[in-house]
Amino acid sequence: MKKFKGILIIVILFLIIYFLQINFFSWFTIRGIKPNIFIILVLFLGLFVGKKVGGICGLIFGIILDILIGKSIGFTGIFLGAIGLLGEYFDKNFSKDSRVTIILMTAGATAIFEIGMYIVNILKFHIELEIVAFLIILLLEIIYNIFLVIIFYPGMKKLGYYLENIFKSKKILTRYF
Repeated sequence: MKKFKGILIIVILFLIIYFLQINFFSWFTIRGIKPNIFIILVLFLGLFVGKKVGGICGLIFGIILDILIGKSIGFTGIFLGAIGLLGEYFDKNFSKDSRVTIILMTAGATAIFEIGMYIVNILKFHIELEIVAFLIILLLEIIYNIFLVIIFYPGMKKLGYYLENIFKSKKILTRYF
């Protein structure tokens, strides 16, 4: 029952973030650039819930996004799944309680995702390589994602620890001899 409640929370978070990404942030752009909040969601799922759930959610969310708004199916899912797996690596090596490390993790995850998607678009769609324009877009998106993490970090941290208690429950087996 607890895991069902956790999965329901994740699905509701996906729907809320999808609404924000598609509708709300289309009004609030910086030079036409919107944040990619799905990177933040999948990174936090990887950090707090674990690599299995983070990677699977990233893969599923990416495929859903590709079906709804993407040019090709699969690449967003692959890169979001990698971000979910990266979240577990960050969880083992860095503190989730430090806002600075969370900001650096978000910046790194956003850079990895966007550079990977840009390379795929160049190879698949034969887009012309424009490094300066891409770096400006990448920098603005990283700043936007960092700004959102700074604002919503306390709530994400509380919800993250709640989901962590659901999915990473400590199983202690005691034996009496």
